[in-house]
Amino acid sequence: MRRPRRAETLLCAALLTASAACGSRLPESAFREGTRPVAEPVKVGIIASATSPVGGDAFTGPGEGARAWFDVLNARGGLGGRPVEVVDCDDGGSGIGNNACVRRLLDEEKVFALVATTSLSYAGAPRVSRAGVPDIGGQPIGTAYDTYPHLYGIYGSQAPRDGKAPGWGGTLYGGIEVYRYFKREQGARSAAVVSYNQAASAGYARQIIQGLRAEGYEVVPEQVDFALPNFRAVAADLKARGTDLVFDALDTHGNARLCEAMDAAGVRVTAKVTNVQNWDDRVPSDFKDAPGCRNSLWVTGSSRNHADAADPAVAEFRAALAGKVLSQWQLEGWAAAMWFTDAARSCLPELTRPCVERFMGRPEPYTARGLLLPASFVPSPAPPPPGAERRTCLSVARWQDGMGWVTQGGDMTRTCFEVPQLPHRP
Repeated sequence: MRRPRRAETLLCAALLTASAACGSRLPESAFREGTRPVAEPVKVGIIASATSPVGGDAFTGPGEGARAWFDVLNARGGLGGRPVEVVDCDDGGSGIGNNACVRRLLDEEKVFALVATTSLSYAGAPRVSRAGVPDIGGQPIGTAYDTYPHLYGIYGSQAPRDGKAPGWGGTLYGGIEVYRYFKREQGARSAAVVSYNQAASAGYARQIIQGLRAEGYEVVPEQVDFALPNFRAVAADLKARGTDLVFDALDTHGNARLCEAMDAAGVRVTAKVTNVQNWDDRVPSDFKDAPGCRNSLWVTGSSRNHADAADPAVAEFRAALAGKVLSQWQLEGWAAAMWFTDAARSCLPELTRPCVERFMGRPEPYTARGLLLPASFVPSPAPPPPGAERRTCLSVARWQDGMGWVTQGGDMTRTCFEVPQLPHRP
């Protein structure tokens, strides 16, 4: 049975004594003693490539974190008494599937917003933007969150986002703080970058290589076939070259196979640096056959280590997902749902999309109670001038058996560097 909207409920209640013809009036059960109308829910959609070719659970973490937040929120009364109803859609990791999810959520489910989108191919982004549906806290796997209005990635963006091209006329900019950190704190001077011969992986690897070279590293690019990766050959080359660091643009499965090959070949590095997608507590099982490489795993990101249980905001996240294998992407999905909630609360009692977007576009950076490095969406009309530097911070953690992910370098808000912003074309 369709739940009556609040406006219809009030109108019908006023007309009941004068007419029996109010077609949307409450059912008779609503007048029985002890029953009350249920507030209309706020619908949000979560799109994830849950069954993508990359792996069954590679993209599910943000959605898990967001749903956990909304469960807690609903237990506390929801948004001004309105529960949040989550509608999931698995796009299968394809552009066709993504477009189908967008059509279903926008046209059939009539969601108010999207939250924590995690799509391998966000083909439906133009449709979301044209519809004016806020998409809050999505993972920027592609360039959509630096291209389209109404889309707000979890890390913020200063790009114009006019829908014409990513960034500034097709050029994006990124800092080299990660490479500066390992150079200054670990004394690293050489690095290998391992990627698949797949567009997203190869593009990310090129960006890493550019940043490493700008920081003065000797760089060894290594690429493997996506379908039949030969990690043994990569490991043999790493051993012959004696590189200090290994960066990757791989999924968790690929990382584990690379580590196994490195251990088998006797490769020892200062740090095997992976990305936020692989920052989870499955390390003991995923890397069970690579103990040496496993204890060389480092990760960097823009959110507080999900293992920092002493932090109150992290502790709340961990309590809400107790019993699950935790990950950084879950924490970022939790933060995305929090961001939507704070934006929606700023609008109550009249929740509208323009009001939510005014909150998202405000000049004050957002930190999700300290879970995120400050993020905002104030556009810069011009790109950074050549040679311009920017203060950029990062979160750093290292895996240690028996201790898990241990934060390195102190608090992420103080692990900061003045670094140039390098252009790259995705």
